[in-house]
Amino acid sequence: MDEPGQLKRAFIDATAGAIAGGISRSVTSPLDVIKIRFQVQLEPTTSWALLRRDVLGQSKYTGMLQATKDIFREEGLPGFWRGNVPALLMVMPYTAIQFTVLHKLKTFASGSSKTEDHIHLSPYLSFVSGSLAGCAATVGSYPFDLLRTLLASQGEPKVYPNMRSAFLDIIRTRGFQGLYAGLSPTLVEIIPYAGLQFGTYDMFKRWTLAWNRYRSSNANLTGTDSLSSFQLFLCGFAAGTCAKAVCHPLDVVKKRFQIEGLARDPKYGARVEHHAYSNMYQALRQILQMEGWPGLYKGILPSIIKAAPAGAVTFVAYEFTSDWVESMVT
Repeated sequence: MDEPGQLKRAFIDATAGAIAGGISRSVTSPLDVIKIRFQVQLEPTTSWALLRRDVLGQSKYTGMLQATKDIFREEGLPGFWRGNVPALLMVMPYTAIQFTVLHKLKTFASGSSKTEDHIHLSPYLSFVSGSLAGCAATVGSYPFDLLRTLLASQGEPKVYPNMRSAFLDIIRTRGFQGLYAGLSPTLVEIIPYAGLQFGTYDMFKRWTLAWNRYRSSNANLTGTDSLSSFQLFLCGFAAGTCAKAVCHPLDVVKKRFQIEGLARDPKYGARVEHHAYSNMYQALRQILQMEGWPGLYKGILPSIIKAAPAGAVTFVAYEFTSDWVESMVT
């Protein structure tokens, strides 16, 4: 592809990715806030776990319905979109970088810049392309992810009134490297997560196309080389579920690193102290020791409930926005 063509394709992928990410993020923000509250709570997040005698203390949140009621009562409807501005600043460049890099990698691997040819890549190449694209996007947008986590987890009364105060406090107390606290477990998480998400999405698309052709051959129909928006939604839904179910424990570890030292109100339970974890391995061991296996899966229910539609909305929005932007610039 010539240079102008490459720039146009990069513009299409970046614009479509940013719009898709913004839509998906805004729609699923309430579930993300609930998930983060569960992940950063050191106490058990289920009612039955409170029957144990060795728990750390009284739990603030013990279930999705109870957490939803508490957040709404204490913080109102805006509480479910707390941290959404830095989240959008994170997710829009993230998805823009991710889809742009992904298209470049798939073009290199397949020898074709046509999107319809990329679906025929092997599962291995789809996984690797997705992993590398996810790593590039993570590094490029990580500080906004950290700010989003801090603002979403602080509760009431607020520790930080806005994103600027959170940013300045991190620089003052942790230095510039504080903006990348938890980056290591994030990269370890994003490799299998992005790989599985894009790899399984391509796989589900291939299976669905094969199913369409099979049904059409029996009914003597034509025009089976495209998927409906509902089928794209289902493929994205399944891909998001698979990826999140496998990688959730590493997301919990990442969130703990991100909120180290956050002085939340005592009603939210024990706080994660500064330097509570020295590295990712030690964090995993300590969570297992103090909270058991359920500790690594805190927030898994809202996480999967969020990840499935988020993945579906992202992929569908990207496919349609990409076609729309391409029609505008050609």
